[in-house]
Amino acid sequence: MRRRAFLAVSLGVVLLGGLQGSAAPTPQPGFLGKRVWSMPDDPLFGGFSAIHVSADGKTFTALSDRGGYLTGIFTRDEKGRIKGISASRVALLKGLGEEPLAHGRNDSEGMAVAADGTTYISFEGAARVLRYRRLDGSAENLPEHPDFARMQRNSALETLAIDRQGVLYTIPERSGGERKPFPVYRFRKGVWDKELSISRSGGFLVVDADVGPDGRLYVLERRFLGLAGFGSRLRRFEMGKTLHAEEVLIETASGLYDNLEGLSVWRDGDGHLTATMISDDNFSPLLVTSIVEYRLPD
Repeated sequence: MRRRAFLAVSLGVVLLGGLQGSAAPTPQPGFLGKRVWSMPDDPLFGGFSAIHVSADGKTFTALSDRGGYLTGIFTRDEKGRIKGISASRVALLKGLGEEPLAHGRNDSEGMAVAADGTTYISFEGAARVLRYRRLDGSAENLPEHPDFARMQRNSALETLAIDRQGVLYTIPERSGGERKPFPVYRFRKGVWDKELSISRSGGFLVVDADVGPDGRLYVLERRFLGLAGFGSRLRRFEMGKTLHAEEVLIETASGLYDNLEGLSVWRDGDGHLTATMISDDNFSPLLVTSIVEYRLPD
């Protein structure tokens, strides 16, 4: 979440709490549930910018934008809706040695987990991608694309996704113009390329992405409309020589949800595609951490 918008967001939350009532917007078809989540005894809890949910929807890893992470378990009812959350305390990611990531270099935003459990983390401040063989282990630097050093400090590598072949995809939060497509940087065979892109429209900015179990790219976006709050959009793309066959799966009214920033797409036991999204509370008592889930068309 961009810091300069934080005060306006906080004020908007307070005002909207008294204005919405029966006029509050309603979820779109496919909505499974929203659950507000807190861990008051953990001072590092909050600011979540990414989430990875296991293939069965039972366990998860959440990443904060201050270089912290936790692992947890979802308890679900017979319809698959979340009825309880239990999690470890937040731990800090290490840098290249044994010390935690340094301040100013710990703005972790995107997370992708490979089939062998290796975790990749992208950063918005000092734009780069780190590899963790184990999340509690030391980091390894991936090579960088020349564009990374020129990106806006608060609008750099917001997303990270990985496909079944182990190819990584990252997208910056901003494209450089309201009608300029978002570049999609792809890391394969040890090199980044910039051959792919997706359109930009409607005032939405990219906040996360995931390659679903169906092999398609899902992109979560948000827009901020001042006191009206946040709107969210989820798009899906077929993957090939280009990213094509775009579908808008979800586009919410402003203020319906919190600042949704993290996305994980998985398939439940009945074969239904499910999107799990997590919000960033910016470590503020005026905002909340929430988990929002939708069943997606296949």
